[in-house]
Amino acid sequence: MVKLTIDGQTIEVDEGTTILQAANQLGIEIPTLCYHPAIEPYQVCRVCLVEVRKGTTSKLVPSCGYKVEDGIEVLTRSERVLKRRKTIVELILAQAPNSKRVQALAQDLGIEKPRFAKRREIECILCGLCVEMCNTIMGVGAISFARRGIEREVTTPYSIRSDVCTKCGACVSVCPTNCIRIEDIAGEPPEPIASEFDEGLASRPCIYLPFPQAVPNKPVIDRSNCMYFEAGTCQVCKKVCQPGAIDYDQKDEVIEENVGAVIIATGYELYPISEIPEYGGGKYADVIDGLQFERLLSASGPTQGEIRRPSDGKIPKRVAFISCVGSRDPEHHMAYCSKICCMYMAKHALLYKEHVPDGEAIIFNIDVRTSSKDYEEFYTRAKQEANVLYIRGKPSRIIKDGDGLMIWAVNTLTGKQVRVHCDMVVVSMAIVPTKETLKLTKDLRIPTNQYGFLSEVHPKLRPVESLVRGFYLAGCAHGPKDIPESIAQASAAAAKTLEMFSSGELTSEPLVATVNDDLCISCRVCIETCPYEARLYDEEKDIVIVNEILCQGCGACVVACPTGATQQRNLFDQQVIKMVEVIFGTQEPNR
Repeated sequence: MVKLTIDGQTIEVDEGTTILQAANQLGIEIPTLCYHPAIEPYQVCRVCLVEVRKGTTSKLVPSCGYKVEDGIEVLTRSERVLKRRKTIVELILAQAPNSKRVQALAQDLGIEKPRFAKRREIECILCGLCVEMCNTIMGVGAISFARRGIEREVTTPYSIRSDVCTKCGACVSVCPTNCIRIEDIAGEPPEPIASEFDEGLASRPCIYLPFPQAVPNKPVIDRSNCMYFEAGTCQVCKKVCQPGAIDYDQKDEVIEENVGAVIIATGYELYPISEIPEYGGGKYADVIDGLQFERLLSASGPTQGEIRRPSDGKIPKRVAFISCVGSRDPEHHMAYCSKICCMYMAKHALLYKEHVPDGEAIIFNIDVRTSSKDYEEFYTRAKQEANVLYIRGKPSRIIKDGDGLMIWAVNTLTGKQVRVHCDMVVVSMAIVPTKETLKLTKDLRIPTNQYGFLSEVHPKLRPVESLVRGFYLAGCAHGPKDIPESIAQASAAAAKTLEMFSSGELTSEPLVATVNDDLCISCRVCIETCPYEARLYDEEKDIVIVNEILCQGCGACVVACPTGATQQRNLFDQQVIKMVEVIFGTQEPNR
């Protein structure tokens, strides 16, 4: 360890630490224009000069590259340091007078009028960070220094647009004056990585936090866009991470656990907006879905809570909301009602009016369904207090009209055609099961309805239990529902799980399949048919047997059995026939 004093504060640091790094540990800021923790100090700007005293000697050294020595005293803002630093900044300001970073630094040092005349009209200060990053760290070599003296500049090889630039943006990230433009190097702008959490309305870096409430709340690396995983270069994040938390060798792990019950709450997805071409879905940037509008309303969203159009960032003065897009449309899309659209459109319209008081909100609807407590009152408030205009009728199409959008519709109450010019349109897309849910149901052998939502045992008596014991349902995996209903269902599923765990033993239903040994011909068709793997072949007896604990009594094997050897207990063919005969009075019941 090396002990030194910086501006009167004593600190012990590891040998090999620079003065700049030691000062940062103490919270002392030393200005610099050519330093980056991932790059070997270039020591070209000299703005980070400090005074080092040891014994009777004193000297000015660049703090970014000078290693600490035992017993030295460092002064970061002595009169000698400030005088030299001002001169250096004045020289840099003559070289790059348009740089906002240099101008701010000059202002902090009290430089009102530089003593040196302007020599160039650029922002680049020739610090070399971008060249070092592109050549040494990234190994691309798309930019370098050219010419000498006052004509020196950073440019592409032969001053033509580079064909080797990967558009990784590393040079932009280290440039202290923000004067590097990828499109000037590569000939085209980079393609930003769309933020999944912001519904594609904003971009995200390659290392990012999936969403604010992520568990665990730690950043992840996007392997498909990381230069290390793609080209084996970079590793800047590992170099700058002080705790040393970056581990490129980590891989996805499959963890197996023995559990007694599973609550399936896999959520939902929105029906793709691109499936509605008549509304310009995926074509017009200002036609967005409800989740995207939700992110625009959020204070942590891409616009910090300001309602701005995705196309040009302007505040929309008229916003149209369209309900039942993809829902209640058996001819073309989904036949069912998505249940939550009417209320969240009213909420969105109210919040829009709060953000844009002089704006106009219009809601196109087939009808309004307000089925839960106080929902009708909320709907009335939206109409009366916020003056939200409701038009009964589903628009036929949306077309571009100048810098806005034109909605073609028919008011079904008056029978008249309407044309509404809007600045932005929010469509309430149908709720559909997630792709992962469809795969999960096949693995767990849980039945679904025709749309992919999980089926319950009984909609009234057992609404949170699936047809397979031990699997419970909650939320939109079961069907479209709002937050209160999802919470209530999750509480019920948890209660059912605790009820099962609190029992000393488990009971099973008697209505399971059985096999008549005399009729079974060991064709094994029922083994392939059984969705619950409740069938086993007994080689010793040369028959198929049933595992009554796994059997759920679905009856698929009964239908598939070619000889009638498989029957369902208490529901044999003869029993069913006798019950039918008694019901229709064709036979006297046995006494």
